Formats: sequence, C-alpha cells, structure tokens
Amino acid sequence: MKKVIFKGAAVALVTPMNEDGSVNYNKLKELVDQQIEGGTDAIVACGTTGEAATLDLDEHIEVIRKTVEFAAGRVPVIAGAGSNDTAFAIKTVELAEEAGVDGLLVVTPYYNKTSQAGLIAHFTKIAEATSLPIILYNVPSRTGVNIKPETYKELSKIENIVATKEASGDISAVAKIAHLCGDDLMIYSGNDDQIVPIMSLGGIGVISVLSNVCPKETHDICQYALDGDFKAAAALQVKYLPLIDALFSDVNPIPVKEAFNIMGYEVGECRLPLIKMSDSAHEALKAEMAKVGLVK
Repeated sequence: MKKVIFKGAAVALVTPMNEDGSVNYNKLKELVDQQIEGGTDAIVACGTTGEAATLDLDEHIEVIRKTVEFAAGRVPVIAGAGSNDTAFAIKTVELAEEAGVDGLLVVTPYYNKTSQAGLIAHFTKIAEATSLPIILYNVPSRTGVNIKPETYKELSKIENIVATKEASGDISAVAKIAHLCGDDLMIYSGNDDQIVPIMSLGGIGVISVLSNVCPKETHDICQYALDGDFKAAAALQVKYLPLIDALFSDVNPIPVKEAFNIMGYEVGECRLPLIKMSDSAHEALKAEMAKVGLVK
C-alpha cells in the first residue's frame, strides 16, 4: 500500500488578497486556523482555488511556506505544483519540497497539452525530481487534456505517484481507474457534487471548494462514507448540493471568495482576469448560504 497523505476532506484553500491585490498573509493564517478548528483533514495551498495561475513564483512559494508554518503540523499541507512546462513544474516541486509540504498536487499540462504518452513522460520526470508523494490532478474542463484510465495504470506503477484528484466528472472512468489501478492509486473526488459516488467506488476523500466555507460538513460527508454509512453521507451531500451549485455558478474561485466576504472574512477579490460576480448571482449565492445557516 502506498503512502496515504490524508483520508477525508482536504480544503482547496483560497488565497486571500489585500485591497491592492497583494497576498494577505495575516488573513491566510486566520483561514488556516479556521479550517483546522473546523475539522478539515488537509490543506491544499496554491491549487486552482488558490489562484496559482496568477501568483508569481515567489508569491506561490511564500504562500506554501506560510501555510506550512501556520498549519504547524496539525494537518498535512499539500502544494499545488503543476505547470504546462515540465522543467518549471520540477522547479516548483523542488521549492515546495524545501518549504516543508507533505505532498504535491500536480495538474496535467494545459494549453499546449500533450498526448497520453506525453503525460506519462511529464509526470515521470516530475516524480523523479522529488521524494514527496504526488497526487495527480485531472481537470480536463480547464486544461483541455484528460488522463485515460490506461494511462493512470502506467503512472500508478511509479512509487511516489500515490493518488489522483479526479475532476473529469466521468464516473464510469473513475470506476475503470479503480479497477485497473487498485491499491496502487488512491482516488480523491475533485468535484464536490461527486464525493459520495466516487467514495462508493473506493475513493478516500475529496479536495474541496465547499470545505472553505463548510469544513465540518465536508469532513462529515467523507467520514460517513469512510465509515460505510453511505445513506448518511448521501443525505448530507444532497442537503448541500444547492450551495455547491452556487459555489460553481461562476468561474472558481470567484463565488467562494464572494461567500467568504459575505460571511465577513474579507478575503479580497480575485486577480484579473477574474472579476466579481453579478449582483443577481451574488444574491442567489447569499440565499443558498442562508438556507444552511452560513449567514442570516
């Protein structure tokens, strides 16, 4: 059995910004503490939700370093460290490892994309550059490239490629990945609306946007599933489905930052090219938050 970085719900944490667009590290500490106190099982720094795409390398590594510092060993910290440039991804991986993270989340190459053979070559080179466990990140809606189950099987033979965050939305593919890879590749849901279906196929948790504002509830969905109580897990997931939909009513992380600001956390806005939600979407999000008690 390969190293398990975490089981349950990991938050894909937002990166809070000051009014001038710089990173707000004081607020980051507050969010890390809030997550851990809320029961989150791990923290992902500088993923999609953390606006890694608009952080420069120095900011990227400093956010990771500070997250490790603020977490202080209470939960695992996983660093987003992918790129469409293999050499740059390796540099980021090496710097993240120096910052003291417990694992890496490495997305498929985007824009220039690659073949399935290219994916194997890309991830193999990255895995060779680190001793840390790696979670692959498959999100074809953003990258334009999909990891096929047969490619997962080849990648699962690499010792420190331990898991995947599957955000393809294809449950049939997840079933085939589980069948082909078995214990050689653990599966995390990459979509909050598919936690229970993926865990019913043997998945061990989620890397979650919802967990930003509902850490306990997201943890509980996963814990029920890990305990084999899929009826309770499904009931909780269904209860929060309208909020999940609202959190994806605009490009992530626009709505979840808006939700934090509605709750009074003042995490700032996203960096361009992402802009604020429309007034109507804001009101719809706020209404769903009120239904589950996040705001009055």
